Amino acid sequence: MAKVYLTTAIPYVNGAPHIGHAMDYIISDTYARYRKLRGDEVRLQAGTDEHGNKIFRKATETNIPVQEYVDANAQKFKDFIKKLDAEYTDYVRTTDEDHMKRCQEIWRRIKDHIYSATYGGWYCVGCESYVTQKEYDENGGVCPDHQKPYERLEEENYYFRISDFKDEIRAKIESDEMKILPEFRKKEILKMLEEAPDVSISRPTSQLTWGVPVPDDPNQTMYVWIDALSNYITVLGYPDKSIDEWWPATAQFVGKDILRFHTIIWPAMLLALGLPLPKVVCSHGFILADGQKMSKSIGNVVDPIEVLEKHGTDAFRYYFLRHVDTFADGDFTWDKFESAYNTELANDYGNLVQRLATMAMKNNIGGKGIEPKELDEEYCDLMDNFELSKAFDYVWEKVQNINKRIDDEKPWMLAKSGETEKLRQVMTSLIEDLKTTSLMLSPFLPDATSKVVEIFAGETITPPSVPLFPKD
Repeated sequence: MAKVYLTTAIPYVNGAPHIGHAMDYIISDTYARYRKLRGDEVRLQAGTDEHGNKIFRKATETNIPVQEYVDANAQKFKDFIKKLDAEYTDYVRTTDEDHMKRCQEIWRRIKDHIYSATYGGWYCVGCESYVTQKEYDENGGVCPDHQKPYERLEEENYYFRISDFKDEIRAKIESDEMKILPEFRKKEILKMLEEAPDVSISRPTSQLTWGVPVPDDPNQTMYVWIDALSNYITVLGYPDKSIDEWWPATAQFVGKDILRFHTIIWPAMLLALGLPLPKVVCSHGFILADGQKMSKSIGNVVDPIEVLEKHGTDAFRYYFLRHVDTFADGDFTWDKFESAYNTELANDYGNLVQRLATMAMKNNIGGKGIEPKELDEEYCDLMDNFELSKAFDYVWEKVQNINKRIDDEKPWMLAKSGETEKLRQVMTSLIEDLKTTSLMLSPFLPDATSKVVEIFAGETITPPSVPLFPKD
């Protein structure tokens, strides 16, 4: 049994949860459930990033005290994770007193790589980061993610010397000691690493008050990187206690837009602390709305709560885990979602359960003592390599094959002709296949598969009174 530590990116609490957050949670939760199936002990971190001017400004605009504002929004994310049927073991908020104290100690421990300098440059409040003149020019002076003009700032800040660690980070990426997924992102990160500047890690208190105070300097407030990125180890208790039992992380799950921070700045911080790098950094793409990037200005933002409430959590997880490639951008339309629900989830799996349970009941065949087979090697290989959408496709083919077996072997004809022993053999084999397939589906569809286990567990089998997935 291995100890597995998994992390999710902590979102800013300046707004409601969106589809991108959901992808972090359901991908990491699915992998965590798979590792538990293998008998491993798993810790899964989640949390919220609650400091910075973006949040301070939003709270001020709404005339709500900042702490009260972040408390309310942090709860929204906790509620959202629960709606997704995602399970975490550790939750960190960057306004937690323990986290803030630990960040200050981390600062002290890496101070040999920190220096003070005056800097003038283009800054995005939404990203809470500076951009180079080249990025400014390429983007026409407007942040492509937030659609707001960059601001020109000049101030004295503390800087973290990324240049001290570039060679070591490069070597660890090239050797896959820190594996970047998908593989094609590796080249992108190595190119970014070549040009990566030292990073600003503080702001003058006159410009930023809502954050962690810089140790021994009341005129500076800790900037987002040391504060936010440290959460992955402060939630484990670092540096108050040893985290060797759980660190390095087995995998860190992030969106592609923040991959560079997790594969350049974060590794530099870890190396400065003398800690190993995460084994895998797994990045997912964006969810598009009918081929277009979601935007409030366009009015095509898909509310994940609305999708969840349409057909339930398993339908949500089914669509975004199977119909969205784990590593690539995906597309959502209501037509695609409805089609996937009715023709695949409800028809292929839901109808299969109803059909098989009904035949078992009519022929007095129970499920007790029929155990699932071991997990397929191909399934495990795909899951071990974080190819979740491909693993889902692989299992779904088994669902369809069970349906085909029923049509080909015609148990009802065996019952009609009185071939009792042959019928029992066929039904036992079908139930065994369904249990095995449901076991492999359980990381993806935890609620539905738990119901299937219950239906086929006893000496007698009773079909569900209400279909698992009622069609529209």
